[in-house]
This record gives sequence, structure tokens and C-alpha cells, in this order.
Amino acid sequence: MSFDFDRIIDRRNTNSLKYDYAAERGRPKDIQPLWVADMDFAVPAEITAAIQKTAAHGVFGYSVPSPEYFQILSDSLFKRFSWRPQPEWLCNTPGVVYALAMAVKAFTRENESVIIQQPVYYPFRTVITSNNRRLINSPLVRADGGYIIDFSDFEKKITDNGVKLFILCSPHNPVGRVWTRGELTRLGEICLKHNVIVVSDEIHSDFVYPGNKHYTFHTLDDRFLNNTVLCTSPGKSFNLAGLQFSDILIPNGDLRKRFTAECDKCGYDQLNIFGIVAAEAAYRYGEPWLAALVAYLEKNADFIAGYLKQNLPQIKYQKPEGTYLAWLDFSALRLSQKELDRLITYKAGLWLDSGLIFGAEGAGFQRINFACPRSVLKEALDKLTKALS
Repeated sequence: MSFDFDRIIDRRNTNSLKYDYAAERGRPKDIQPLWVADMDFAVPAEITAAIQKTAAHGVFGYSVPSPEYFQILSDSLFKRFSWRPQPEWLCNTPGVVYALAMAVKAFTRENESVIIQQPVYYPFRTVITSNNRRLINSPLVRADGGYIIDFSDFEKKITDNGVKLFILCSPHNPVGRVWTRGELTRLGEICLKHNVIVVSDEIHSDFVYPGNKHYTFHTLDDRFLNNTVLCTSPGKSFNLAGLQFSDILIPNGDLRKRFTAECDKCGYDQLNIFGIVAAEAAYRYGEPWLAALVAYLEKNADFIAGYLKQNLPQIKYQKPEGTYLAWLDFSALRLSQKELDRLITYKAGLWLDSGLIFGAEGAGFQRINFACPRSVLKEALDKLTKALS
């Protein structure tokens, strides 16, 4: 099947966080946005049709997924990752970040420690500190232009701080690592040894490029099954973030009970009806579109590499193993983060994500979302070239 990912869709004046709120967030109104991680591509036609059919019905009362939904999800997970969950494991939430916050509250008490690996998706830090838990950081280590895990530091931080919970980012946002079986297994062994619950955010698991393989964390070892909360969603894979629907899979009955009890305390226990029908359509019909999308995104990642090598060799870039996010190293420019951010924003006219929001380890970096038509990506890189010339 043929899909047109080169088509430019005007997203302005659609209540888009990415496009319509630059001025409210202190940036020039006409800035080109390549920041927040949603895509500039229209969803598969089957998803649009499912939403339109629901909208045409005209009644939008409280809704829950149909009994058939679990089987559709299970079939999709088996086809993509060769494993099947049990029906009782499934908890649906209005988003993965919401689920992360609920897990922090369910599995730790105030002032207890939660460990993450910076530079990492910044809401990890927010859901920890805003809920009065101690943030413990075991930084990733730069090696050969990429990143590796310091397992000795990870274990020492756990033992020194009495860590109760680990939030894993797999594949990793923003550095683009797709963790190997060995790396994930070693993390799991350490967490089991010290009774640390693992919350694995695998929302980018469908964006993995050739030569790499995503391993669902709890499937690596039977012993990990009862120690893991798995967070998935069609939101990234099918560009449905605004429909507020995620699949949280918790095999351990006690952990599941504690998690759902925390969700109940929030009083937010009903899902968006359009999110429900869109998720079902995505998992039922979306595989050809998704496969074509990942192939297109890999070419975008390669385009960035070629462009920077030819035009901006001072910007260092390691092609991501997964995600649709490029982690660009501007440190050779020897600018402060404030100077770099101003150059990107006001001279290049680009809205990127400043590396510092992912932790101190992100100083000198910018994250760019390349899930857009290639002509849009080239336009942004041309602006950057002009600004640095």
C-alpha cells in the first residue's frame, strides 16, 4: 500500500499545542516547531473512519472498551513483539504520564526514592518531585557518540538511597537507544536483587530501526513478570496523543490492585470515547501504515546525518536506534545553554527542545522531532545552517 508522508498538512489554528501556542510559551508566533513528540502526519484512514462513525452517532456518554478490544490488543502485541498478555493485566488510563504519576503514588511513600537515567523524558522527573518523592539519578554515560548504562552506579545509587521504584525509558527518549537484551536483563536482575519495582515506559517501542530489536521488559525473564508495570499506548505509534488513551499492563495482582486504587482516588476513571474507537481501529487495521511510516522515518534520520555531515559538521549526531527524535550535540560551538537556546529560537527561528530540560546531562544538546515531511525537515536544517553561518 502507498502512503503519502510527504504531504504537508497545515496544523495551525487547530488548537495544536505544537503549532498554536508559541506566543503563550514565550516564543515568536511564526517560529517553526519541531519540539513536542507528536507527528505531522494524518492517521490511517481506518482510524478517521472509525472516529467519524462514532461522531455521526451523536451521543457521547461514558464509555469503556468493548470486550473485543483486549483480543485486538493481544493479537497486535503478538504480531509485533511475539508475546500475549492476560486479560486481567490490562488497565486503561488517559495517558502514559498519568500512569507514571499513579505508579509513583501507588508504589512509594513521600520522601522515598525513585531512580531514573538522565538525560531522560522530563515528565519522569516531574511526576517524582511533584509528588514529594526523592529523585535519584543514575546518568547514562556517553561512549563513542552514543550512550551506555553505568550498572555499578545504578546499583550503588539504589543501595545508598533505598530506592523503591525505577522508571525505565525503553526505547530511550531523547538519546534514541534501543536497549539490548543483555542491558535490560542486567537492569532487571539488579532491581530484583534490591526489591525495586520497574515501571517500563515503552511508548516508542514501534519505532525501532533495522539492526535493533525492542524487548518488552517483563518478557525477558519469568522472574520479572511480577515486578513490572508495562506502559504502552497507540498514542505515539498512530499519532493519537490528543485522544488520551493508554494500555497499562500489570501482571502482579497486588501491584495492579494498588495501582487501580490510586487511579480511583483521582476520580478520573472514564476514557475518551474517541480514544477507545481510535485505539481499536489502530491495532486492527494500522499495521501497513505503521510499517511504511517507520521506513519513512528511518530515511529522515539518515537525511539528518547526511545533511549535517555536508553542511554542519560541527553539530554531532548519532543516528537513533529508535524513536523519531534526534539528539543533536552543539557543544563544539562552546555556547552556554542560554546562548544556544536563543540562537536556535531567535536566529534560526526554530522551536526545539532544549537539552537541559532532560537533566543537567543534556547541556549543549537540542532535541528535534523529525516525524514530519522531509521538505519540512530540510527547511528547518536550512534555517539552522543560515543561523550558524
